Amino acid sequence: MRGWPLIKILPQKTNFHFVKYARLAGILSVVLCVASIVGCFYPGLNMGIDFRGGASMEVAKPAGQVIELERVRGAVGGLGLGDVQVQGIARRDTNAADGSTAIVRFQVPEGRDQTQVVQQVEAAIDGAVGQVAYSGVSVVGSKVSGELFTSGLMALGLAVVLMFAYIWFRFEPQFGFGAVVGLLHDVILTFGLIVLMRLEFSLNMVAAILTVIGYSMNDTVVVFDRLRENLRKYKTMPLREVIDLSQNETLSRTIITGVTAVMVLAALAVFGGEALFGFSIALMFGIIIGTYSSIYVGAPIILLWGVKRGQVEDDAKPIKLGMASRP
Repeated sequence: MRGWPLIKILPQKTNFHFVKYARLAGILSVVLCVASIVGCFYPGLNMGIDFRGGASMEVAKPAGQVIELERVRGAVGGLGLGDVQVQGIARRDTNAADGSTAIVRFQVPEGRDQTQVVQQVEAAIDGAVGQVAYSGVSVVGSKVSGELFTSGLMALGLAVVLMFAYIWFRFEPQFGFGAVVGLLHDVILTFGLIVLMRLEFSLNMVAAILTVIGYSMNDTVVVFDRLRENLRKYKTMPLREVIDLSQNETLSRTIITGVTAVMVLAALAVFGGEALFGFSIALMFGIIIGTYSSIYVGAPIILLWGVKRGQVEDDAKPIKLGMASRP
């Protein structure tokens, strides 16, 4: 069939003038970042159990009987306890995941007696799936959750610092600065999406944001590497044109990689259930915005800062290995 595979539909060579719209894109990015930062404080993040505290318990039926997780989730969620997580686990006695054991995590509203809330949850589960055995009931306080939240933010900050160090080592300082601004742009806007859609901010979200940082950096490195090659190849070409050329040469690779990842995450969001929905949405948005930032955030900053073309020319000189040249 002509036109198959579909990858052949993409043009092999493009000539888009990305830098032409960099100023407009920069203004849009600043506005969205400011709105996202404000949203993180008001109305604020919708903290999950990991960062707000709550209770967890293990429920089990006799071996061979299956606990319907959706029924458990619906019954506990109907009590108005906020974030509810239900996950199947392996049995303690056989270490086999046969569907007969699950762990239930839920929030305990402030001002309510913990023991009473746990009893209500147990009654709701019994009414939904029949008699089950409960064990391992534990409550995580707000102090521990606050420390966990701080640790999550520190992990995000450390990831950005290490990425900056890597880019600075591999390229020049202005490349590292452009990459870090792009990373911060992606992280801030991802937080903005979490606030806008009222997604639960949990450890899964921290993992999603860390993945976005890695994907964005990978895409940025590809563009920067091609830009450095073209700076060596076209020594007299204006920097604006070199940036446009480099972005056009890597555009097909960026589109193919991004679309493939988004397709997989879209399937995960649709069929992965409630537990993976927020994770998938945040990661999809991060991949899209990461592609945007590598074009309209990182590279334009290099244009504003400039590069040492003389240094690039010196790097382009061939390395002498001590062999005598032919006359």
